[in-house]
Amino acid sequence: MPVFQLTNDIIFPPPEMAEPDGLLAVDGDLSPARLLTAYSAGIFPWYSQGEPILWWSPSPRMVLFPERFHCSRRLARIIRQKVFRVTADTAFERIISSCADIRLGKGEATWITDEMKEAYIRLFRMGFAHSIECWLGEELAGGLYGVSLDKVFFGESMFSRVSNGSKVALATLADRAGYLGIEMMDCQMRTNHLQSLGAREIPGKTFRALLDTHINTMEPQKKWRL
Repeated sequence: MPVFQLTNDIIFPPPEMAEPDGLLAVDGDLSPARLLTAYSAGIFPWYSQGEPILWWSPSPRMVLFPERFHCSRRLARIIRQKVFRVTADTAFERIISSCADIRLGKGEATWITDEMKEAYIRLFRMGFAHSIECWLGEELAGGLYGVSLDKVFFGESMFSRVSNGSKVALATLADRAGYLGIEMMDCQMRTNHLQSLGAREIPGKTFRALLDTHINTMEPQKKWRL
């Protein structure tokens, strides 16, 4: 399959034409219109500093259905004891910066470039991106962020500065999914960590059919409150 080069038009090739590794297209921009069009079709940007923008739509797709979140006894105890205070949409910019900084601090590469940060902060301000924050006192101990379209939350990244910070954030999101109107959480690609928390792989065709079912209005959302 060829890797498609995007133009200024907000158009993507069919996701099923992606390479075996999920790479679908190159170039374009990170404008809100292009990002929202991409996510609604099951496509997301992922690239490193200095590279052109790369667009992906892997199959199979890792997803987490909120009701299938696996909460271990230890994690349940931490939640029950209220070790962390959990909030939503109160520190989006700090969350996305922390997701990048944690990786850079470990000497790892990150796809969360300054350009990516700015793009997702724009989506947050428009009502299309959200964050869950875990606090230990006044310290931001962990959290996650992603894009939300109607009943689908597309997870982008999460981090922990304190053990279990990101797990509590994800557990809280899964627990409050019904209240927030979320039916499916996209995890993009398989990891053992996500699998241990209840995420599983489904065929790309099935994933896109679920997007068609769960994304209807593409209306911006109010800030989340837990």
